[in-house]
Amino acid sequence: MSTFDDRERGYENKFAHDAETTFRAEARRNKLVGLWAAELLGKSGAEADAYAAEVVKSDFEEAGHEDVVRKLAGDLGDKATDAEIRAKMAECLIEAQKQLASE
Repeated sequence: MSTFDDRERGYENKFAHDAETTFRAEARRNKLVGLWAAELLGKSGAEADAYAAEVVKSDFEEAGHEDVVRKLAGDLGDKATDAEIRAKMAECLIEAQKQLASE
């Protein structure tokens, strides 16, 4: 085994780890923003958890986070603007990253 092969394997492992970490942080962000939206919609408990799960699932419709913004904007109506939703998503991403780092 050459040093080049070892280095290549190391980069591949780092890339896979970074991709998994990003995925987990975005899924956690979507759950957190889903719980925030559920509260605005007057949901609590199991109903809020179910709604947050719907928000997480909505992220699989297309690449990027626009599908999540679209779902939340449609569900929230005049309770939150697109800008407020995007700001909350940014805030929740930071919180999600902190939570994952502490686990």
